[in-house]
Amino acid sequence: MWRERFMKIVKLSPQQVMWMLWKKNLISPESAQILIRERMGCNRNSENIKENINDVQKKLKNIIDVLKKLKNIIDVLGRI
Repeated sequence: MWRERFMKIVKLSPQQVMWMLWKKNLISPESAQILIRERMGCNRNSENIKENINDVQKKLKNIIDVLKKLKNIIDVLGRI
């Protein structure tokens, strides 16, 4: 909570905040590294989620295209 407020005030990245806290001896280097690694892991997870969403959107578009083609075929057969 305090990190978010601090970052909003000074517009720093999480890594910059950790660096400043470490330099001022407010957190240990190990704690800073853990927090930075966790942040990087969250970024990686976020990218994976974005890729999965894009994949689902592509699959849904393909399904919609197939359904449109089937509807056209049914319409043509209905006229015969």
